[in-house]
Amino acid sequence: MSVLVYVEHADGKLKKTALEVVSYAKAIADQLNTSLSAVSIGSIADEELAALGKFGASKVLSVNDEKFNSFNEQAYSTALFEAAKQEGAKLIILSNSFRGKAIAPRISIKLKAGLVVGAVGLPSFTGNRFTVTRGSFSGKAFSDVEIHSDYKVISLSPNSYPAQEKGTQEATVEHFTPAVDKSIFGIKVTEVIKSTDKVSLPEAEIVVSGGRGLKGPENWNLIEELADVLGAATACSKPVSDAGWRPHEEHVGQTGITISPELYIAVGISGAIQHVAGISSSKIIVAINKDAEAPIFKIADYGIVGDAFEIVPKLTEALKSFKSKR
Repeated sequence: MSVLVYVEHADGKLKKTALEVVSYAKAIADQLNTSLSAVSIGSIADEELAALGKFGASKVLSVNDEKFNSFNEQAYSTALFEAAKQEGAKLIILSNSFRGKAIAPRISIKLKAGLVVGAVGLPSFTGNRFTVTRGSFSGKAFSDVEIHSDYKVISLSPNSYPAQEKGTQEATVEHFTPAVDKSIFGIKVTEVIKSTDKVSLPEAEIVVSGGRGLKGPENWNLIEELADVLGAATACSKPVSDAGWRPHEEHVGQTGITISPELYIAVGISGAIQHVAGISSSKIIVAINKDAEAPIFKIADYGIVGDAFEIVPKLTEALKSFKSKR
């Protein structure tokens, strides 16, 4: 059973999730004593892709065609299907990202494969049993899923497996042209507008988030100044985006963006179950809230009970002072 992994990139650079899934896939390939190949879709330099060899990929198939530069789940899943057939791969691995969530079910149908969404650990092999652990009930529990099909598809939860360099060997990059029907490209993306001055929320290692405790959009400078010092992305709770204080693309939670940063700082957020569902995979959670009974403290690793309007400026100044002495 050879292994194939789909790697994502943006603006000509590999995403952090790409390095995570390659490291994860390499660990599985080693368990199975088989090879690991990667697939990249969209324009990116061969030199960037060759670096995946340091994380365990022996070969990268590059679909370096401008038609694929705009994300199209049908075209991408078809390209991945064609790559799996060419490589004879029986196990396909993706990140459980926005793209991965769109591609994974489609590729599993094409391959008639069993699918595990949101894996958080390496599979276990006992006899003929192939078992994968995934998060369940919005991250409040784990479930072990057995796959019995010949083909298998796994989407890995971001930040659930570390990116690990395996050596210095570069991967071989081969240009790959999949057979994709032209009709699939009938819908075209004409424009993509990005907030280039901000840290990408899904990719951020540190996130500073605000809730209704900030009382209004005029006080959001507290969040932005702290985030700027930390090099963090900014986020908000659903009531904040619903009120129009912040754009909806900053809303983290069950109905917003699910994130898994190394550090998540919640300022003035009570911690409703819908919000917790989107941030529970964070490595460290810090809560600042004047209500000592706020639910957010039940999941926080560190908590500060107090007025955010007093605490956050002091924290920001302390961090500035610390950084200036380094």
